[in-house]
Amino acid sequence: MKQIIYIHGKDGSAAESEHYKKFFPSDEVIGFDYKAENIFDAVTEFQNFFNLRDKVIIIANSIGAFYAMHALSEKNVDAAFFISPVVDMEKLILEMMTRANVTEKNLRDAKEIVTESGEILSWKRLCYVRENPINWKVSTNILYGDKDFLTSLETMKNFAAKIGASLTIMQGGEHWFHTPEQMNFLDNWLEKLNQSK
Repeated sequence: MKQIIYIHGKDGSAAESEHYKKFFPSDEVIGFDYKAENIFDAVTEFQNFFNLRDKVIIIANSIGAFYAMHALSEKNVDAAFFISPVVDMEKLILEMMTRANVTEKNLRDAKEIVTESGEILSWKRLCYVRENPINWKVSTNILYGDKDFLTSLETMKNFAAKIGASLTIMQGGEHWFHTPEQMNFLDNWLEKLNQSK
């Protein structure tokens, strides 16, 4: 019996793992209820959780996939299914800075700046993602919606090519797969990949 670990995105929950049990009826599907809200805490929390596990398959969503790629690159992960993964955090931070009219000098001097939308810009986080590029070698399948507001199609294609991942694109899909049509597409994607193994 395999262990399938589901890793939710921002504002998600481990309970979402219930949706994936139908695809792995002979295996144990577990939702990872992590508490970290930044990359520094996530790396420690993820590694502590996965230290007790061997040869797992992960299903990860959005920022959960980003955390997983930073924390688990040296762990024994057999395969990964990423849904709308965050793959270029530096670019995201720089785009948020531009929208908030914050320069690198502003951020370096202030250390942290809260934007009008409530997002926290952090100089420490920007430096970390620059100094620690993703080094992910796990067999990976990515599902991406071409209306994803966080990551451009070009960025996702380049990332998938860099790590050798298969990339499936849903026309009209969003970053958050949640409508009946999007969830049906997601289900068909996962079922097809599962049957091919």
